[in-house]
Amino acid sequence: MVSYAYTSPPQFVKYVPVGYVRSHSPFLGYVFWIVGFTGAHRFYFGKPLTGALWFFTFGLFGIGWLVDAFLIPAMAREASYRFPPGSVDYHLAWLLLYFTGWLGLHRLYQGKIITGLVFLFTFGLFGIGWLYDVCTLNEQIADVNQFRRVALSFAKPAYY
Repeated sequence: MVSYAYTSPPQFVKYVPVGYVRSHSPFLGYVFWIVGFTGAHRFYFGKPLTGALWFFTFGLFGIGWLVDAFLIPAMAREASYRFPPGSVDYHLAWLLLYFTGWLGLHRLYQGKIITGLVFLFTFGLFGIGWLYDVCTLNEQIADVNQFRRVALSFAKPAYY
């Protein structure tokens, strides 16, 4: 006989591995939030469109900047899910970009030697390259980390 009793759907829980390290920290988000009317914290968390909006409207005239003080932990969690950690550290790369981006040190840190040297001699491609990196640094780091993971997976011996 078939039973038509209602059963609850299975519950899904996000698996977080032991020793998991966040790729984006709330602390560094708050450091960038201090100058948040420029959108720095939104760029850091991988939100370039709203970062540009914050930049041109001074943090939505200060109101959005204040609201973001409460949203930073959630933005850090979301960014950690979107951009997995790897051998290139997001924290260090963002600090290098914001404070020495025109020198290309963030690109040298990622292993992009040629473009790092181009940035060094052209002051961040006259600022245009620096702006591009502010908008795309998270994706660049994710690509570099993914490439290194794939490259290391092929480097294992055959008997592994």
